[in-house]
Amino acid sequence: MVFDLAEALINLENHGVLVTGSTMGVGRGIVEACAASGADVVIHGQPGEKEPVEVIANCRASGVSATHVAHELLGEADRVADDLFQATRAHLPHVDMLVNNAGSLFDIPFEQMTVEIFEKTLRLNVMAGYFLTQRFARHWIEHGIRGRVVFTGSINGRLAEVGSTSYDISKGAIEMMVRTLAVYLIRDGIRVNGIAPGVIRTPLADEYFRDRPNDRAWIEYHTPNRAIPGPESCGPAVVYLLSDASEHVVGHMLMVDGGMSAWQHPWFGTWGKDD
Repeated sequence: MVFDLAEALINLENHGVLVTGSTMGVGRGIVEACAASGADVVIHGQPGEKEPVEVIANCRASGVSATHVAHELLGEADRVADDLFQATRAHLPHVDMLVNNAGSLFDIPFEQMTVEIFEKTLRLNVMAGYFLTQRFARHWIEHGIRGRVVFTGSINGRLAEVGSTSYDISKGAIEMMVRTLAVYLIRDGIRVNGIAPGVIRTPLADEYFRDRPNDRAWIEYHTPNRAIPGPESCGPAVVYLLSDASEHVVGHMLMVDGGMSAWQHPWFGTWGKDD
């Protein structure tokens, strides 16, 4: 008998997933990949954003349920988590997967950093995911559901970048949060993992590189596979971590960075087909 690994394991049918910050960028790549793998999805965005008609349509084209919820993540963390949990279950009662993807960079130079900006960064990038995971986990544990959680970190959680101190600190915190929640929640069959993207082409990045071609060339040179991919590169990694194929993968941070985090800064001229 031929065993169809892809059919048996990389398949999210009969599952439901909330992906925070999924109307654009990396989150969009993740939620569309989850839908393509058979999961019903809740697409999360911020209040006041235009409804992501194209994202909804792309997800529904895979024959799954796809709903959009607009919900602020920068309020009181426990209340925000409960409200978003309730809104998600209203559309997706069988939700058993959570992707904490929402995050942003608000940095100003270190010597000018304010308590307000620092706290805002940690509230969105760290606290929102922590308490949202807590709220979902309480429900899953109560009902005996073997939930699955993935956090979106960043290569900035491993490699510091001048000018983004609070962002780098928040992404480093996500790496430890993945580990500590993983070892705690696996006792109830809930798996927690994360991905750490490198430089990804998003609308914001494209706008940045448009005026700074030398910066793009530098990043490509310092990435072993010489690529700056689009958000679609992150989706399959998350699907794998949510799927049964990663059943024994717990507390892992999967680098989706083209090898950037594995390579010391190369000497000029050392990258090439003869090296």
